[in-house]
Amino acid sequence: MNRIFVLLAMLFASAGSLAGQPTFGKATPLAVLIAEAEQNNPQVAAAESNWRAATHVSRQVTTLPDPHFTVQELSVGSPKPFAGFSNSDFSYIGFGASQDLPYPGKRRLRGEVAEREADTRRKQVDSVRTLIVQQLKLDYFRVAYLQRTLQLLLDSGTVLDQLVTSATDRYRVGQGDQQEILHAQLQRTRLRREIALHHQEVGMVQVELKQLLHRSQLSPEIVAERLTPSAFNVDQEHVAETLRDRNPAIAVANQFLQKQSAEVELAKREGRPDFNIGYQYQRTGSQFRDYYVATFGIQLPRRSRQSERVAEVVAMQERAKQELDAELQSQLASAQNQLVIARTTAELLKVYKEGLIPQSEARFRAGLAGYQVNRQTFAAVLTSFTDTLTLQMEYEQTLADHESAIGLKSS
Repeated sequence: MNRIFVLLAMLFASAGSLAGQPTFGKATPLAVLIAEAEQNNPQVAAAESNWRAATHVSRQVTTLPDPHFTVQELSVGSPKPFAGFSNSDFSYIGFGASQDLPYPGKRRLRGEVAEREADTRRKQVDSVRTLIVQQLKLDYFRVAYLQRTLQLLLDSGTVLDQLVTSATDRYRVGQGDQQEILHAQLQRTRLRREIALHHQEVGMVQVELKQLLHRSQLSPEIVAERLTPSAFNVDQEHVAETLRDRNPAIAVANQFLQKQSAEVELAKREGRPDFNIGYQYQRTGSQFRDYYVATFGIQLPRRSRQSERVAEVVAMQERAKQELDAELQSQLASAQNQLVIARTTAELLKVYKEGLIPQSEARFRAGLAGYQVNRQTFAAVLTSFTDTLTLQMEYEQTLADHESAIGLKSS
């Protein structure tokens, strides 16, 4: 029985003593993993490539259309080339060039639309990066929780083994009940089941973490640092201002709205006519005079088609406004939700740390001491033990939720 008290002293010594043991190997700071994900994650790399591709569009759409060069041969009296060239002033070989000229302002507006699109894709890079970092944080905090609770389960299993041994010894000398032993063995089996489920979840989270980091699935497992409660001191108005100014998803929606505004201006300008100028030199026989031809053309857009195009982009602009507002409201609601979780879990951590866990530990110790002198049943001791373990597990889950809420809010 004295050995059980020694194990209990180790188990209940402090919230961090067990988590700090080198059971899981060397821990990697979260900041190091975030930097690695930002550099190696293929989704971030794809978004960056998408943005770089868009930066090359503006130069294309603001450049004049490709010029046209023509060579023309006119035969007279026969389909053979150069027939009549020496005896008819209608036969000639001509060399010409023409150039399409968009209405003034069209190329500038097309370039503005292309630049807005590039800016939107640049903001999407930040949005993708933020989503990757947020998921990485959630997985990291989950790994930290699983490491801590797995250590608790393993150490609790050791204590439970000693309890089973003690109950068995008492039964052999006629001081116990076989049902107590069977009950304790059942609890020990359940504990082993929890440990097996923990191993399974750890493996699943490790798979996702390595995927986010673009590591081989055969690489060593990632070890998280021990979680400690972060200070919670947040101004709600400051959070709202930060969201409007820095949130990547809102920035993408806002940039898309600016692009649609430029699209509206371009659609209106596209209703204006485009022009074409050309020049051709026609060489005739030596005894005839040469011809010089200059042309000027106008391309008139069909009004019905252009009016429908304008109506289309105006509707898309209105959609972009609504999407921006919806995204803003969604992000504000999400931020408020994280604030509520962070505030509530901060209070719960204090309740667990200062009240529930110490009280449960004291109850278990008192019950164990009573059992030693036959003043307490083994079932009551076992119930106190499982209650204490449950509260410790709940504390670690609350701590993980607290850090996740603060981590997402700061992303």
